[in-house]
Amino acid sequence: MIQGEDEMQKLYYASGYVLLGDQVCSAVVEYAQALANVGKSDLVVVPSLSDEGLRGETRFLVGPASQLFTSPALDRGVDLDDPEAVESMREKTRRLQPARPTMQPRDEDEGDADGGTDYL
Repeated sequence: MIQGEDEMQKLYYASGYVLLGDQVCSAVVEYAQALANVGKSDLVVVPSLSDEGLRGETRFLVGPASQLFTSPALDRGVDLDDPEAVESMREKTRRLQPARPTMQPRDEDEGDADGGTDYL
């Protein structure tokens, strides 16, 4: 098995846990942190595995009051990573983060007629 492929995590939430793919679990935790930082909540739906080994979906509300933590889980040979769910949560996470200032390249024509810059 290639490192990072089909790995699982236990995501502890409320009084129990769900088994999630490693990438999905990381995306959920990052999204929950971003939501908490802005005081918002959202319903998250992700593929999961039950204690009985049944594949399904888990729906849970994450937000400022969510207390989540993860730990590695025994690999059960089931791929629970969902690239679409991961990208969706990562995009939502990016949108919740504060905008970072970007430097715009200066036009060479900026400044006064002799090519210098006027400073106040």
